[in-house]
Amino acid sequence: MSSPSKIENFKNDETLIEEIVKDINEQVVINDTRQPNGSVESSAFLTSPDEQVSTTVDSFEDDSSNLLDDNIDEETLKDLEIKLSDSEKEDRRNRAIDLKSIGNQKFKEESYADSIQFYTDGLRICPLKFQIDRSMLYANRAASKAKLNRKLSAIEDCSKAIELNGNYVKAYLRRAKLYEETEKFDESLEDYKKILEIDSGCQEALAAQVRLPPMINERNEKLKTEMLGKLKDLGNVILRPFGLSTDNFQLTQDPNSGSYSINFSQAPR
Repeated sequence: MSSPSKIENFKNDETLIEEIVKDINEQVVINDTRQPNGSVESSAFLTSPDEQVSTTVDSFEDDSSNLLDDNIDEETLKDLEIKLSDSEKEDRRNRAIDLKSIGNQKFKEESYADSIQFYTDGLRICPLKFQIDRSMLYANRAASKAKLNRKLSAIEDCSKAIELNGNYVKAYLRRAKLYEETEKFDESLEDYKKILEIDSGCQEALAAQVRLPPMINERNEKLKTEMLGKLKDLGNVILRPFGLSTDNFQLTQDPNSGSYSINFSQAPR
């Protein structure tokens, strides 16, 4: 049992506690949150489950994807088009459609890297005014990237396709699947909901409405458990100099609201 003097010291020595908390937070940010790929994310006990869910999952990206140059410089394309006549723009569009057809054939042949290049070439010459054609090129390129495990880049291409055509169900479906594969379940569910607004009979979206909510709840509960574990570890470090631990505090969850209340006990349970 802890003596009253120790508890009194715990209440009064706020400066010491603040210094300990500051040191612990600094160490967690430096040591505990550095990922294997070198990126730094927020510590689990410093963020909410929703904030952690939005973190990019870099591990799903194939390092070899960086070998392909698929950047689209739309500003340069825009400047070039100012000098083109309508007939020249139409000619470039037709060439882009031909490149898309070749890309589709390469995709069927499972030559995915080649198909990406043809879709990219098409995007580099197709005038910006032909948004539907460009959205299809982006969506098709996303499919090829997904086959090469370039999932994050594929998501970006799907997003671009949707930006150009807000009712493009195929692009939404493709992105929803990629979100689910990269464990971004909330974003995936939102895409499926959007699909149902466009096509209420889409079976894949209807099935996802049943499949994803339990996965989201399970993920959130796991994150809460991990967060509480880190909070407990931090609490023990802070309380140890005073002869206390988190076992001296009883944490009780309200079954109705889900919130927690804390009760102090001198004798650990």
